[in-house]
Amino acid sequence: MSMTNETAVLGGGCFWCVEAVFKMLRGVTTVESGYAGGRAEEAKYDVVSSGASRHVEVVRITFDPAHIGYQDLLTVFFGSHDPTTLNRQGNDVGTQYRSVIFFTTPEQQTAAETFIRQINDSTPHGKTIVTTVEPLECFYPAEDYHRDYYSTHADAPYCQLVINPKLAKIGQQFSALLNKHESRT
Repeated sequence: MSMTNETAVLGGGCFWCVEAVFKMLRGVTTVESGYAGGRAEEAKYDVVSSGASRHVEVVRITFDPAHIGYQDLLTVFFGSHDPTTLNRQGNDVGTQYRSVIFFTTPEQQTAAETFIRQINDSTPHGKTIVTTVEPLECFYPAEDYHRDYYSTHADAPYCQLVINPKLAKIGQQFSALLNKHESRT
């Protein structure tokens, strides 16, 4: 019997990419692009993408912990972007693309902080993780045209050049966590 679904909110660059990655995972019931970290009146793509707000492009992931754990989501999250670059993922530059975990429970906060500490401790001479761990105050859904972007624009150059290679990498590294119908290798 399944437990109640839980929610995770993660930011690791463009929400189109992050959304596509987490939609591949078993146990994930919904993934929704949106904004977190700023004020309600600033939760608009033109304001957020200008860097003029405190918002970050994020995804809200609803998942069934009987099928995928929060630790698994963190593993995929850290494996799907560069958590050592401040305010940047590839060509996406600005605080709106920073690496962040917005926790929804004290247990998520502890798990995220422990996960980051373990990564940093395991690579003492490597680059330090810059991902921040912050309480989720509010999630603001993105405009309709951002939802399911990869699914509806798979032939777009951005999807072909940026998202497809990322999905192939995730498919290879985390194949045990994928939905049975997902394969990008």
